[in-house]
Amino acid sequence: MRAWAIVGLAGGLWCTGAMAAETLEGSLARAYAASPTVNAQRANVRGVDENVPRALSTARPRVTASADIGASFSESRAGGRGASVLTAPRGFGVQVDQSLFNGNRTTNSVRQAESQILAAREQLRTTVQSVLFDAASIYMNVLRDTAILNLQQNNVEVLDEQLRQVRDRFAVGEITRTDVAQSEARLAASRSQASLAEANLRSSIARFRQIVGVQPRQLAPGRPIDRLVPGTLDAAVRLALEENPAIISALHAADAAELQVKVVEGELLPTLGVTGSASQRFDTQTSGDERFNAQVVARLSVPLYEGGEVYARVRQAKEVAGQRRIEVEVARDQVRATVIAAWGSLEAAKAQILAAQAQVAAAETALTGVREEARVGQRTTLDVLNAQQELLNARVNLITAQRDRVVASYAVVQATGRLDQRHLALRTERYDPKVHYDQVKGLWYGTQTPSGR
Repeated sequence: MRAWAIVGLAGGLWCTGAMAAETLEGSLARAYAASPTVNAQRANVRGVDENVPRALSTARPRVTASADIGASFSESRAGGRGASVLTAPRGFGVQVDQSLFNGNRTTNSVRQAESQILAAREQLRTTVQSVLFDAASIYMNVLRDTAILNLQQNNVEVLDEQLRQVRDRFAVGEITRTDVAQSEARLAASRSQASLAEANLRSSIARFRQIVGVQPRQLAPGRPIDRLVPGTLDAAVRLALEENPAIISALHAADAAELQVKVVEGELLPTLGVTGSASQRFDTQTSGDERFNAQVVARLSVPLYEGGEVYARVRQAKEVAGQRRIEVEVARDQVRATVIAAWGSLEAAKAQILAAQAQVAAAETALTGVREEARVGQRTTLDVLNAQQELLNARVNLITAQRDRVVASYAVVQATGRLDQRHLALRTERYDPKVHYDQVKGLWYGTQTPSGR
C-alpha cells in the first residue's frame, strides 16, 4: 500500500467498519466487570456496609455466660479438737445487659453509617467512571498508534522505492549525489519514526491489557458518545453539578460529619440500662450445698464532668463538619472546571478534524503537483521529499484529532457523572451495592459473608 493511499485508514477511527473481534463497548464491559481497581472499591463499599449493624448493636442486648470450678480446703480447731472441710466450689451463670437510652447515640450512629455508605457508593461510581474512561482512552490509543504505525511503515516503503529510483537517475547522470544523500537521510529518519511508532503501540497494548484485561485483537472502529453529551456547555455544567459522584459523595461526607457531632454530644447525656443475671452455685460453704441467685437491676448514669475530654471532641467534630462543608464547595468548583475543560477539548477536537481534513486534501494536491513538476525538472528531489513529509504529518494529525474527538466526548460524559454501565448500556451484569447492604444490615450474628467467605 502506498503512503498517499492510506487516507481511508486515517479517516476510519470511528466510521463503520467490518465485523471485529473486539469493540469499544465490549472493552468497556470487560473493564466494568473485571477491573481489579473497581472490584477493590466494591469490596470497600461492602466493608462500609457493616457500619450499620455495628451501630445497631449498641441497642441490642449483650449476653454473657460464665462457669467456674475449683477446690477449697479449710481446717479449724476448738478445745483440742480439729475439723477439716474439703469442697469443690463450682457454678455457672448468665447475664443480660440491655441499653434503654444512651443519649440517642444509636440512632445518630445508624444515620451516620448510612451516610458513610452512600458516600462510599458515590466513590465507587467515581472509580467506575475513571476506569471506563481509561478503557475508552487506551482503546482509542491502540487504534491511533496502529494507524500511525501503518502510515510510518508505508512511508518507509515509499521512500525506499523512491531512493532506488533516485539512485538509478544518479547512475545515468540526471541528478547529483546531493539528491541521493537527501533521499537516504529522509529514509533513515522515516525508519526511526517507524520504530518509535512501534514502541508507542507496544506500550499502548500493554496498558490495554492492564485496564481491559485481555490483549487487543482486531479492534473495531471507535465512536464518540455524542448521544450522552449535553447540547450546550451550560446544560453540561448544570447536569454535572446535579449528578457528578464527587459532589454527591462530598455531600454525604458532610452529613456524616454533622451526625458525628450529635454522636459525641450524646456522651454528655444520661444513660439508662437494665441488667439481668442468674447463677447456680454448688459447694459454696459446705459440701453438697446449693445456691441459686437471680436479679434484675436498672442503672441510671448521669455524667457530671469528664475532665473536658468530651467537650473537646465535640468542638473537634464541629470543626471537621465545617471542613466537610467547605470540601463540598471545593468539589463543585473542581467539577465545574473539569466540565469546561473537557467541553473545550471536545470543541477543539472537532475543529482540528476539519482543519486536518483540509490539510490532508491540500497536501495530496500539493504532492501530486510537485511530482509532476519534478518530472519536467522544475522541482528538486528535496521538494518532493518535503511534500511527502507534509502529507504524512497531515494524516498523522488527522488520526490524532479523530482519537481526541472520541476521547473528549467520553471526558465530557464522565464530568457530567453519566459514564456508567446504565447510561452506556453495556452488555454486562450491573453491580448493585444495595444487594449486599440489604443482606447484612439486619444480621444479629454470623461471621460468614453473604459471598460465603
